[in-house]
Amino acid sequence: MKETALEWLAQDPDPETRAELSALLDDPEALRERFGAKLEFGTAGLRGELGAGPNRMNRVTVMRAAAALAAVLGPGKHVVIGYDARHKSDVFARDTAAVLTGAGLRASLLPRPLPTPVLAFAVRHLRADAGVTVTASHNPPRDNGYKVYWHDGSQIVPPVDARISAAIDAVGRVDRLPLGKEYDVLGESVVDAYLRAVTRLPLGDARELRVAYTPLHGVGAAVLERAFLTAGFDAPAMVEEQREPDPDFPTVSFPNPEEPGAMDLAFELAGKIGADLVLANDPDADRCAVGVPLGDGSFRMLTGDEVGGLLAEHVLSHTSGDCLVATTIVSSSLLSKIADEYGVRYAETLTGFKWIMRAGEGLVYGYEEALGYSVGSDEGLPVRDKDGIGAALTVAAIAAEAKRSGRTLLDLLDDQARRYGLHATSQLSVRVEDLSLIARAMTRLRAHPPVSLGGRAVESVDDLATGVGGLPPTEGLRYRLAGGARVVVRPSGTEPKLKCYLEVVVSGVPAQAREQAARELEALKADLRAALGL
Repeated sequence: MKETALEWLAQDPDPETRAELSALLDDPEALRERFGAKLEFGTAGLRGELGAGPNRMNRVTVMRAAAALAAVLGPGKHVVIGYDARHKSDVFARDTAAVLTGAGLRASLLPRPLPTPVLAFAVRHLRADAGVTVTASHNPPRDNGYKVYWHDGSQIVPPVDARISAAIDAVGRVDRLPLGKEYDVLGESVVDAYLRAVTRLPLGDARELRVAYTPLHGVGAAVLERAFLTAGFDAPAMVEEQREPDPDFPTVSFPNPEEPGAMDLAFELAGKIGADLVLANDPDADRCAVGVPLGDGSFRMLTGDEVGGLLAEHVLSHTSGDCLVATTIVSSSLLSKIADEYGVRYAETLTGFKWIMRAGEGLVYGYEEALGYSVGSDEGLPVRDKDGIGAALTVAAIAAEAKRSGRTLLDLLDDQARRYGLHATSQLSVRVEDLSLIARAMTRLRAHPPVSLGGRAVESVDDLATGVGGLPPTEGLRYRLAGGARVVVRPSGTEPKLKCYLEVVVSGVPAQAREQAARELEALKADLRAALGL
């Protein structure tokens, strides 16, 4: 393993990782941790901790991935490259451009750190053959990642990912790769085109709204502010401590609006200005979090499924003709009932927007419970990936229309609960240091399947690893419970977590139904913890 590390040292162009690795050459455990495994090319690319070795994100890993993408695409093809403001993102983006142009491809680099949806939009807008964005989304500060898009502006899926993975294994030393310098650096026109596209969404004409916003130290602030002004809204009040990009994310434990405490500063600002709405993006601005005032000076985060239902009705009320809406197997079943109400087609996919965007023809709206939304209209989807900027604009439009009628987003949620039944969802997420614990928990569930959860009988079990309902196989288990409840257990595709997705459906007066649902969800969580043995 030391010989392997020395070979890595000889080709590594980064003085920082060379120094790191040189100091570890006589530490067998550290070498084993970095060289005993490698980052696998999956979930549309790579993601992992920064550092030296094939089990880390670094310039060698990125250059090998770029060389593999070049081999799969072939000379003459065009690739657009974007990046966020994390440590090394700009370096990885330029390395990618150099490798691609050295291999005879055309590379276009976005002008600065920008939201991931701008890159996804740019692939189609520029009629490129593929796209790359360097981001670790909402992962911890020590991580970075590498996500690949295909010519349709969607994240890649099998078999393309497998072809790139195999090509990575065939790449030799990166110091022998030909590097080019003739790549383009795009101007602001690509950002302008993106803003024109998202501000053509059905946003109505109500604009009176006070919004508090945080980009969580990411790259969303400038683009979101321009989007709001272009659409005719006032600029949101921003959390100044989190406004500028900072790869260390100093004010939050995890740069994810779903994590406890991440929204505290935004809620504090919202209270000071009397905000009608609180919005947040994750660091690469492809996700959108929504908070609402409760009338007593406090605020509540809406779940991804609650926002997903509100956006769905808004899109469908402004869309005509034969169209499709889609969500994932772990999101609320509410979308299927909304689709029935509006007489449109509905599809359910595996988790991840790479699958949602391939749900079928006529897709005008897709969402996943993890705060990801792609909002469209009769003209189609401006971004074929989750778009935290377009979603934020549309939520603001819904809230402004409600305010004009003397109502709030909470009132709209109560309307849906009366019409469709209250679909209450929650998540039990277990973060681990040892990934083998997740495999053992899944084995335990298969060996000793629960017969009841939260006091509800388990009526059926779907082992998603076998492929269910025409879906590709994926690691996970789905339990259908009495009374329309549902539980899905699966490993996260991007973080060292085991995730459990819970849903109960309760009818009745919304306030009372919410109380009952909260009790039932807590009972489900308690039984799941016991069943998992974690």
